[in-house]
Amino acid sequence: MATADDNELDAFWDIAREHAGLSGVPVYTGENPVRRLRPPAWAFGATPEQADELLGLVLDGTKTATASSHADYATEGEELPVPGMLGIVLDGAGHPRALVATTETRVVPFDEVDAEHARDEGEGDGSLEHWRAVHERFFTEHAAGGFRPDMLVVLERFQVLYAPS
Repeated sequence: MATADDNELDAFWDIAREHAGLSGVPVYTGENPVRRLRPPAWAFGATPEQADELLGLVLDGTKTATASSHADYATEGEELPVPGMLGIVLDGAGHPRALVATTETRVVPFDEVDAEHARDEGEGDGSLEHWRAVHERFFTEHAAGGFRPDMLVVLERFQVLYAPS
Protein backbone atom coordinates (compact mmCIF):
# COMPACT_ATOMS: atom_id res chain seq x y z
CA MET A 1 0.00 0.00 0.00
CA ALA A 2 1.18 3.52 -0.73
CA THR A 3 2.06 5.81 2.15
CA ALA A 4 1.90 9.56 2.43
CA ASP A 5 5.10 11.55 2.15
CA ASP A 6 6.52 13.32 5.19
CA ASN A 7 5.31 16.75 4.04
CA GLU A 8 1.72 15.53 3.72
CA LEU A 9 1.86 13.80 7.11
CA ASP A 10 3.42 16.85 8.78
CA ALA A 11 0.74 19.15 7.31
CA PHE A 12 -2.03 16.79 8.49
CA TRP A 13 -0.45 16.52 11.95
CA ASP A 14 -0.20 20.32 12.26
CA ILE A 15 -3.94 20.69 11.59
CA ALA A 16 -5.08 17.58 13.51
CA ARG A 17 -3.04 18.50 16.59
CA GLU A 18 -4.70 21.92 16.74
CA HIS A 19 -8.24 20.61 16.13
CA ALA A 20 -7.80 17.88 18.75
CA GLY A 21 -6.48 20.37 21.31
CA LEU A 22 -3.14 18.60 21.65
CA SER A 23 -0.81 21.54 21.13
CA GLY A 24 -0.99 22.80 24.69
CA VAL A 25 1.35 25.54 25.72
CA PRO A 26 5.13 25.64 25.50
CA VAL A 27 6.84 24.03 28.47
CA TYR A 28 9.33 25.90 30.63
CA THR A 29 12.29 24.20 29.00
CA GLY A 30 11.23 24.98 25.44
CA GLU A 31 8.70 23.73 22.94
CA ASN A 32 6.02 21.24 23.96
CA PRO A 33 7.22 17.85 22.59
CA VAL A 34 3.72 17.07 21.26
CA ARG A 35 4.25 19.88 18.76
CA ARG A 36 7.23 18.04 17.26
CA LEU A 37 6.51 14.32 17.60
CA ARG A 38 4.23 13.12 14.84
CA PRO A 39 2.41 9.87 15.68
CA PRO A 40 2.87 6.80 13.49
CA ALA A 41 0.77 6.56 10.33
CA TRP A 42 -0.87 3.30 9.30
CA ALA A 43 -3.83 1.87 7.42
CA PHE A 44 -6.36 -0.78 8.36
CA GLY A 45 -6.25 -4.10 6.51
CA ALA A 46 -3.72 -5.36 3.99
CA THR A 47 -4.98 -3.89 0.72
CA PRO A 48 -6.01 -0.43 -0.45
CA GLU A 49 -9.61 -1.65 -0.76
CA GLN A 50 -9.64 -2.93 2.84
CA ALA A 51 -8.04 0.30 4.05
CA ASP A 52 -10.76 2.40 2.39
CA GLU A 53 -13.61 0.17 3.52
CA LEU A 54 -12.49 0.05 7.15
CA LEU A 55 -11.61 3.75 7.22
CA GLY A 56 -15.15 4.48 6.00
CA LEU A 57 -16.53 2.58 9.00
CA VAL A 58 -14.28 4.61 11.32
CA LEU A 59 -15.31 7.91 9.78
CA ASP A 60 -19.03 7.15 10.03
CA GLY A 61 -18.63 6.09 13.69
CA THR A 62 -19.42 2.41 13.16
CA LYS A 63 -15.91 1.07 13.82
CA THR A 64 -14.46 1.91 17.24
CA ALA A 65 -12.25 -1.15 17.70
CA THR A 66 -9.74 -3.26 15.80
CA ALA A 67 -7.79 -6.49 16.19
CA SER A 68 -4.24 -7.35 15.19
CA SER A 69 -2.02 -10.40 15.37
CA HIS A 70 0.19 -10.20 18.46
CA ALA A 71 2.93 -12.00 16.49
CA ASP A 72 2.99 -9.17 13.94
CA TYR A 73 4.11 -6.70 16.61
CA ALA A 74 7.04 -8.92 17.58
CA THR A 75 7.97 -9.62 13.96
CA GLU A 76 7.94 -5.92 13.09
CA GLY A 77 9.65 -4.88 16.33
CA GLU A 78 6.76 -2.61 17.30
CA GLU A 79 5.46 -1.83 20.77
CA LEU A 80 1.89 -2.85 21.56
CA PRO A 81 -0.60 0.02 21.57
CA VAL A 82 -1.40 1.51 24.97
CA PRO A 83 -4.17 3.89 26.07
CA GLY A 84 -3.37 7.43 24.98
CA MET A 85 -1.29 6.34 21.99
CA LEU A 86 -2.06 8.38 18.90
CA GLY A 87 -2.12 7.22 15.29
CA ILE A 88 -2.73 8.79 11.91
CA VAL A 89 -5.01 6.56 9.84
CA LEU A 90 -4.30 6.45 6.12
CA ASP A 91 -6.71 5.71 3.29
CA GLY A 92 -5.99 3.12 0.60
CA ALA A 93 -3.98 5.64 -1.43
CA GLY A 94 -1.80 6.43 1.58
CA HIS A 95 -3.26 9.83 2.44
CA PRO A 96 -3.87 10.82 6.09
CA ARG A 97 -7.58 10.88 6.90
CA ALA A 98 -8.02 10.65 10.69
CA LEU A 99 -6.22 11.08 13.98
CA VAL A 100 -7.18 8.42 16.51
CA ALA A 101 -6.28 7.74 20.13
CA THR A 102 -6.18 4.28 21.70
CA THR A 103 -8.54 4.08 24.68
CA GLU A 104 -8.13 0.41 25.67
CA THR A 105 -5.93 -2.54 24.76
CA ARG A 106 -6.29 -6.23 25.64
CA VAL A 107 -4.37 -9.29 24.48
CA VAL A 108 -6.44 -12.47 24.32
CA PRO A 109 -6.45 -15.76 22.40
CA PHE A 110 -8.40 -15.55 19.13
CA ASP A 111 -11.01 -18.03 20.36
CA GLU A 112 -11.71 -15.84 23.44
CA VAL A 113 -12.63 -12.65 21.56
CA ASP A 114 -16.09 -11.65 22.75
CA ALA A 115 -19.21 -10.54 20.93
CA GLU A 116 -18.93 -6.96 22.24
CA HIS A 117 -15.53 -6.52 20.61
CA ALA A 118 -16.77 -8.07 17.35
CA ARG A 119 -19.72 -5.65 17.31
CA ASP A 120 -17.48 -2.65 18.00
CA GLU A 121 -15.29 -3.51 15.01
CA GLY A 122 -18.37 -2.64 12.95
CA GLU A 123 -17.83 -5.07 10.09
CA GLY A 124 -20.49 -7.12 8.30
CA ASP A 125 -23.48 -7.89 10.49
CA GLY A 126 -21.48 -7.20 13.66
CA SER A 127 -21.78 -10.77 14.89
CA LEU A 128 -19.02 -12.75 16.54
CA GLU A 129 -19.45 -15.46 13.89
CA HIS A 130 -18.84 -12.96 11.10
CA TRP A 131 -15.87 -11.46 12.96
CA ARG A 132 -14.28 -14.90 13.44
CA ALA A 133 -14.73 -15.92 9.80
CA VAL A 134 -13.31 -12.66 8.41
CA HIS A 135 -10.41 -12.51 10.86
CA GLU A 136 -9.51 -16.19 10.49
CA ARG A 137 -9.20 -15.63 6.74
CA PHE A 138 -7.26 -12.38 7.23
CA PHE A 139 -4.82 -13.86 9.77
CA THR A 140 -4.33 -16.98 7.61
CA GLU A 141 -3.31 -14.80 4.67
CA HIS A 142 -1.46 -11.96 6.40
CA ALA A 143 -0.38 -12.64 10.00
CA ALA A 144 3.13 -13.66 10.97
CA GLY A 145 2.87 -17.37 11.67
CA GLY A 146 -0.56 -17.64 10.08
CA PHE A 147 -3.77 -18.45 11.92
CA ARG A 148 -4.32 -20.66 14.98
CA PRO A 149 -7.49 -20.68 17.11
CA ASP A 150 -5.35 -20.00 20.20
CA MET A 151 -3.16 -17.31 18.59
CA LEU A 152 -2.89 -14.11 20.59
CA VAL A 153 -4.67 -11.09 19.19
CA VAL A 154 -4.35 -7.48 20.27
CA LEU A 155 -7.79 -5.95 20.77
CA GLU A 156 -7.74 -2.20 20.62
CA ARG A 157 -10.47 0.38 21.18
CA PHE A 158 -9.98 3.87 19.86
CA GLN A 159 -11.69 7.20 19.40
CA VAL A 160 -11.40 9.61 16.51
CA LEU A 161 -9.90 12.90 17.64
CA TYR A 162 -9.89 14.57 14.25
CA ALA A 163 -11.09 13.76 10.75
CA PRO A 164 -11.46 16.53 8.19
CA SER A 165 -14.83 16.65 6.47
